[in-house]
Amino acid sequence: MDDKKILLDNIEKVHTTEMGVDRIKRNLKLGDIDVVEFCKGKILDSRCNIYKQGKNWYCEIDGIKITVNSFSYTIITAHKV
Repeated sequence: MDDKKILLDNIEKVHTTEMGVDRIKRNLKLGDIDVVEFCKGKILDSRCNIYKQGKNWYCEIDGIKITVNSFSYTIITAHKV
């Protein structure tokens, strides 16, 4: 199965930790929003370039790169590129 399809089919499993929320908000300069829903929205956008390298998926869109662990579906980080 296509790596991109695996991530999209399991989008409901995508989550992050408390530290992840803080890191993503700081890196992307986000205010008081739901970081997980923000990232899921970016991942689900048809323009998002999703690829897998090693144990992580990388999702690139709108000048942002989101890193998701491919085993736990944890958003590790997101930053501007």
